[in-house]
Amino acid sequence: MNKIDTLIFDFGGVLIDWNPAYVFLKEFRGNQDEMSHFLNTICSWEWNENQDAGYSLQKATEERVALFPEHERLIRMYYGRWEDMLGYEHKDTVKLLKTVKDSGKYKLLGLTNWSHETFPVALERFDFLSWFEGIVVSGTEKMKKPDPSIYKLTLDRYKVTAKNAVFIDDKLENVHAAIKLGIHGIHFTTAAKLARDLETLGVH
Repeated sequence: MNKIDTLIFDFGGVLIDWNPAYVFLKEFRGNQDEMSHFLNTICSWEWNENQDAGYSLQKATEERVALFPEHERLIRMYYGRWEDMLGYEHKDTVKLLKTVKDSGKYKLLGLTNWSHETFPVALERFDFLSWFEGIVVSGTEKMKKPDPSIYKLTLDRYKVTAKNAVFIDDKLENVHAAIKLGIHGIHFTTAAKLARDLETLGVH
């Protein structure tokens, strides 16, 4: 087995919690169905991901308001109150990250689908992000996972050999994209499972 020397972490859903429901559930007075309709059809996950690829938050908001003027107040709230959607750190995963960092044996990198306009908020809020030797932010690069180009950019920029790296993400499609490039992939579900999966690869 090739010796693992680099761990590449996704952030949202692995190390950091983010959920629009923290804002919109209250706005819809606890009505899950109405909130889900809004987040699935008006300000959908796919729409938000477009901004993760570098599209302007302001342009995206104005275009959405033009399409759905009756929802203007709520649409403007999506990025207007984005910080309130940023939740907590996943403490068990952060604890595992610290153990790996303290071992001094591995290069730590971040590869995240995140708007370049909002990522500085996360940098300021979560101290552990300073533990990473490098972070590739999709919005800055104008490309996002699972596009193979952003994985290749990460490997090239930080001089990483694919077979010596592990990529960790909570989305299977992103993990599969990494595996196709020869990177070891781990689908994140819990910190305990991640620890076991890393140990299987000789990371401890």
